[in-house]
Amino acid sequence: MVRKTKEDAELTRQKIVDAARTVFLARGVSRSTLEHIASQADVTRGAVYWHFKNKTEIFHAIREQVFLPLIDRMDDTLAISAENSQNPLDQIEASMCHTIQELNDNIEMREIYEIMMIKCEYVDEFALVLHQIMNNCSSLVEKIEAAYERAQSLNLLGSTLTPGALALDTHLFFGGLLHMWVKDADGSKFRYQAVDLIKSHIKLRRK
Repeated sequence: MVRKTKEDAELTRQKIVDAARTVFLARGVSRSTLEHIASQADVTRGAVYWHFKNKTEIFHAIREQVFLPLIDRMDDTLAISAENSQNPLDQIEASMCHTIQELNDNIEMREIYEIMMIKCEYVDEFALVLHQIMNNCSSLVEKIEAAYERAQSLNLLGSTLTPGALALDTHLFFGGLLHMWVKDADGSKFRYQAVDLIKSHIKLRRK
């Protein structure tokens, strides 16, 4: 009975998270309320409060469900390039291309990216969320820089820029590409050529 209750509670929690994603997409985060989310999930407001203290906690749950695992996979890909004989430039390229492929294949991921990039204002209680995102970005830049440093040590770089400058440039390029990818709903401007743009970006760094 205890196990059944725990399973039911987890199902309800996931139902609330899924409902919040739908509500945030339709209304934007700032214009969404717990009442909207409860109605979409077909649960009481009390059920929402049982699992989450506020809207910010629900937002965190949505983000962690897809965004953080994706960052972890990118981290793993870049870390590998520092430990084996594979071309680090190929690994940087692959990590970005893999993200685009995931976005193409996973509607849930696309929706969460849209919420994070164009449906949320990072003010008031969400200011801390932005701080956490920036920390994740800093960590990712460090890993890209390490990959560029290894490429430099292997005499693979055709650029005179430092690995640090190259890493920041790559991070800003990819962040901008992701923003435009998300906004390009009909796929006519950026989505269809995202992988080619990534390959061109890395090609500029090859010897």
